[in-house]
Amino acid sequence: MKNERRTEVADKESSRSARSTLGVCGTAHFVHDGLHDSLYILLPLWSQAFGLSLTQVGTLKFVYSGAMAIFQMPAGFLSERFSPRLLLAVGTAFLGLAFLLLGLTGGFVTLLLLLFFAGLGSGPQHPLSSTLVAKAYETGPRRAALGIYNFSGDIGKVALPAILALVAGAVGWRMGVFGLGVFGVISAAAILIALTRLGAGSRPKSQTVSEKTISPSVWGILNRRGFAAISAINLLDTGVTFGFLTFLPFLLIEKGAGVEMVGLAVALVFSGGAAGKFLCGFLAERLGIVRTMVLTEIATGAGILVLLFMPLLGALALLPLVGVAMNGTSSVLYATVADFITPERHARGFAFFYTVGMGAGAISPLIFGLVSDAFGVSTSMVILGALIFLTIPFCLMVSYSQQPLRKRRGDKSHG
Repeated sequence: MKNERRTEVADKESSRSARSTLGVCGTAHFVHDGLHDSLYILLPLWSQAFGLSLTQVGTLKFVYSGAMAIFQMPAGFLSERFSPRLLLAVGTAFLGLAFLLLGLTGGFVTLLLLLFFAGLGSGPQHPLSSTLVAKAYETGPRRAALGIYNFSGDIGKVALPAILALVAGAVGWRMGVFGLGVFGVISAAAILIALTRLGAGSRPKSQTVSEKTISPSVWGILNRRGFAAISAINLLDTGVTFGFLTFLPFLLIEKGAGVEMVGLAVALVFSGGAAGKFLCGFLAERLGIVRTMVLTEIATGAGILVLLFMPLLGALALLPLVGVAMNGTSSVLYATVADFITPERHARGFAFFYTVGMGAGAISPLIFGLVSDAFGVSTSMVILGALIFLTIPFCLMVSYSQQPLRKRRGDKSHG
């Protein structure tokens, strides 16, 4: 009886610790995604304030996302030698300080430099937070936990850009950016303190030779075909998403939207995206992962194309549905990554996966900024809407690649 009681107490403490770790990592996701997506409000404001072309707007987004992509893989490798919680906290503080200084910027070059440093600060968050959550729920409901973690980022995407839009409309964008920076710095300290108390993300122990040879490859990839397929989907999906969100405000401005209206529009997209996390989770349980991804990708492409022909109010009504479809794919996709990677290589695998997506997300605004300056924002949207349909063959590849994994684990939930 005593042993059973001790086991029950230990299980409760482990479950409580896992939930707390998920809460802290979810908070980090909230902060980073919220600050990142506040750029979609700031870019049109900076364009007006400093007389920037759409190519320059795309370049600003390219620099931020590119810096984030560059540092994700090094962050994954560094976390195998240094404390992940320290790397996560320092990155968050770096991001917050960059936003503080953005409130003092005076032109395009300064914006480029500060956004580069902000992107570097954002780099560690996705791979390290995902790894901490996956480790905390290694023997529990990992897919559900990663879904909650991803959902927390969507809350940040809704809340912080909306707050920024209101503040910018009332007292100007500089005060709004300064406030976001202060929030980022305070959050960094809170994240470090909380993870330290939980004992999560401490410096990893040195591995023995036998432990290092457990993984089938240096990346720990269990199925190369499947991992390549989800990486290709991530590349196309993220490229389209970042391109769409970067130039959506300019499309709405052409339809007659003001600053507050643009803020509302971005909030509507991300509110739909947050709802899409839950909706597509249920769909994945009923229809299977592959059918759900195909459905959401088709709906995303169709929604972007239909949006072009809608008046402003009609476009605002459609945006939550576009958000549901656009985020539905990512919610299912991100929760599948860990299925293709051995546990001891989660940090590397997540870092590689996020780097592929963020690299596409960095290049996309630059390319479509050039296209928009040459042929108009509407042309960019048509191309983006068409590109998303290229993900469908890779979705079908995921189904084929998961069959040996399901046989190995006796798991029939992925169909």
